[in-house]
Amino acid sequence: MSAASLDLAGGAADASGETRSIPEPRRSGTQIKQPASTLEVAYEACLVDSYAPERADLRGLYEKAKDAQWNAKSALPWETNVDPEAENMPNQLIPIFGSSVWDRLDKKTELPRLRRHATSYLLSNFLHGEQGALMATAQIVSAAPSADAKLYAATQVMDEARHVEAYDRYLREKVEMVYPVSPYLKTLLDEILTERRWDMKYLGMQILVEGLALAAFGLLSQTANEPLVKEIVRMIMIDEARHVAFGVMTLRGAYDDMTEGELRDREDFIVESSRLMRDRFLMQEVWENLDLPVEECLEVTKTSPIMLTFQSLLFSKIVPNVKRLGLLTPRVRKGFEELRVIQYETWDASA
Repeated sequence: MSAASLDLAGGAADASGETRSIPEPRRSGTQIKQPASTLEVAYEACLVDSYAPERADLRGLYEKAKDAQWNAKSALPWETNVDPEAENMPNQLIPIFGSSVWDRLDKKTELPRLRRHATSYLLSNFLHGEQGALMATAQIVSAAPSADAKLYAATQVMDEARHVEAYDRYLREKVEMVYPVSPYLKTLLDEILTERRWDMKYLGMQILVEGLALAAFGLLSQTANEPLVKEIVRMIMIDEARHVAFGVMTLRGAYDDMTEGELRDREDFIVESSRLMRDRFLMQEVWENLDLPVEECLEVTKTSPIMLTFQSLLFSKIVPNVKRLGLLTPRVRKGFEELRVIQYETWDASA
């Protein structure tokens, strides 16, 4: 995976690690000035010739997904009044909480603005991640090697469209601010979408991205103070649990007889993807947009005990599922140890 520079709305790290200037996030009602980002993708589509059920577990998950469909327009209390500058999510989830930078903030003017930007940044990247999942799952419908997997994946495409709808509406109508995609998340999504091998799409999206989302949504559903976003996250989290289960079911046994070279590709992908997912929460764009001391904020973010715990918990679904698939090899274990998340190998993945 390459961390080379990217052409995206939110700026990106170049080969030296320097980050280009980042524009103000888009306000509600304004137009996106940048053209849509495009990718050259090529992957093998699999046309099956047998439609009869072969995997009872996948067909069962397909039936469950059909019964669990919900309408984001009518199932959520959109009439809820939301103050975007209130403590809708705990202040403790803002990376600089408790630092000297935090202490210097004007609590009547600067703190409310920071809350709004932090909420927008977090939810915007959930939104962009859901679009990536929408596109990746549409590819999985084509690439999946069985009718059982294709049918289930089609239900996930609808799930992801619903998630995009819900986060987009909340950001536009309630927060009234949308941040561009984090360059770290964009790098990972590009890697998944341009990957030719079907199992790598599953591994990247269903196990890693969806696994992190499931853990993050679980944390927010327990800690959010604002009832509408709390319900959005709760509803989406139910869908995400099925998505992760789909990846585990489909990939179980896929790596048992893989060659050393093929396995090395998967090991590298897991470790590098995990680093990108951790770094997507550094919020450099927020610090720049609010004219806060960027380097000081980044240092606080990287060393804050609260943020280290938060970032660690995001891997509580990923690590045990990687182990279930037989991919917690010595190289992957070393990577997880460096990320300080190996302790989750004994946890119940719950998916």
